[in-house]
Order: sequence, then C-alpha cells, then structure tokens
Amino acid sequence: MTIYDATAEKIRQLPEPAVEEVNDFIDFLLLKRDSARWQQWMQSYEVSEIVEADFSEYRRKLENYEDRLARGEIRW
Repeated sequence: MTIYDATAEKIRQLPEPAVEEVNDFIDFLLLKRDSARWQQWMQSYEVSEIVEADFSEYRRKLENYEDRLARGEIRW
C-alpha cells in the first residue's frame, strides 16, 4: 500500500467535518508550493493580521471603557 492509498483510507474513516478540514489543509499545502500564490497569500495574511490587531486594540479599549462604566468610575 502506498502512502497515497494509506492516506486516502484514513480520510475515508473521518466524519465529513474533519474531511473538510483535511481538504482545507491540502489546499494550504498546495498553495505553499506555488511561490507566486504563496507570496500573495502571505501579503494578504499580513494585511488581515494588521486589521485584526487594530480591532483587538479597539476591543480592549471598549471593554475597559465598559468596565469603568459598570464600576461607576465614568458616566455617559
């Protein structure tokens, strides 16, 4: 049995949601092997990471503000 056959057999044993995860991971591995697409993906990933970082900072400040409101330290 080849590694391909063994892998396919293992995938057949997984429930559908897990197969979807395996499929996504395979797409990711294929993407890594295509250097042009990989560079494009990395650039978009870095952009989304920056956006999320900015949002997390906003969220942290909002949560802090809500906590201060709840403690009565500040008012509307």
